[in-house]
Amino acid sequence: MSPATRRPSVLRELLDSGAAGGLLLMAAAVLALFVANSPLADKYFALLHEPLGGLDVLHWINDGLMALFFLFVGLEIKREFLDGQLSTWANRSLPGFAAAGGVVVPGLLYAAINFGQGETLRGWAIPTATDIAFALGVLSLLGSRVPTSLKVFLATLAIIDDLVAVLVIAVFYTAELNLAALAGAAVATLLLIGLNRLKVMRLAPYLMLGAALWWLVLLSGVHATIAGVVLALTIPLRRSKAAPDDMTSPLHRLEHGLSGWVAFLIVPVFGFANAGVSFAGMSAAVLLEPVTLGVALGLFLGKQVGVFGAAALAIKLRLANLPVAASWAQLYGVALLCGIGFTMSLFIGLLAFPDPALQDEVKVGVLAGSLVSALCGAALLSLAKREPRKASYGA
Repeated sequence: MSPATRRPSVLRELLDSGAAGGLLLMAAAVLALFVANSPLADKYFALLHEPLGGLDVLHWINDGLMALFFLFVGLEIKREFLDGQLSTWANRSLPGFAAAGGVVVPGLLYAAINFGQGETLRGWAIPTATDIAFALGVLSLLGSRVPTSLKVFLATLAIIDDLVAVLVIAVFYTAELNLAALAGAAVATLLLIGLNRLKVMRLAPYLMLGAALWWLVLLSGVHATIAGVVLALTIPLRRSKAAPDDMTSPLHRLEHGLSGWVAFLIVPVFGFANAGVSFAGMSAAVLLEPVTLGVALGLFLGKQVGVFGAAALAIKLRLANLPVAASWAQLYGVALLCGIGFTMSLFIGLLAFPDPALQDEVKVGVLAGSLVSALCGAALLSLAKREPRKASYGA
């Protein structure tokens, strides 16, 4: 398959059509807030906690459906590192530096606000994630005012963010371990690696072992979504000089098969199930609670300072280039959009705090920080002018 005829990558599809998934996610979040504060609130919360096959509905969404989301994220990360936007230093340098700043600064800001608060320090990772679907959804509303190079920058940064989030969840948010189940998960992983080494190209054996791996990881105490990432890393990506982007590879087939389900079902369902917070009996003082304040300011202030500061430093030190046709103001506008941390931030918040009261504070902080980031970023990008530059990044 020649470069001229091969299909576009999932990253490119996200830039073109994934924004629609972001808009749907926004609608799901608004609907959840409306339902949670309407006469339907009791039925909404009761449905989420309805028992179903040993787990309740909310657990099936957060542990089951989101495992498929993490499978998709893992496929995307593997593919982009081996054969895409993250395959060369030139492409990964600027978003890599920006992502590092966007993780460190929000985490430190949250920790500073919650210093001495005991258990609330566990939430330090909540404001470190960028929601790629939500952010690209906002960018899509701005049309041609935003150069494609900045969309590539934002999507690549968000993918690196997802990789960091996966590592953070695995290391910092693992419960008490069931060693027997963990050993079973290790055996399932070795079998998956064996299939890969034997160059098995049928998806069915991987998916059957992946289902067993998910169940064993769920029992082990490690969050079940990690099974999705482990499975993704074992799915073969067939590459050759003649066809570096072979769409018949198992990884490509699974990735493209999942993309629509993730964008238009899994992520919106997660948003609807987890964004609903009842404001009944809640005073404005909740905005000043350490968790709420740490999350909101971490997303809005920490993300923009970390992302833009690290990117600007890398550009000034000639370690990376300003994206093609983008101005400094536009780069700053995208840094503001990185404060939209909806899906992964909510997910980490649920892992960090089993207390429903703290979960509500997380939700308020995520919604507030993400909303202000989206509005300010969109406003700046709508006013900023393009400035063509002779830079190599994003060409």
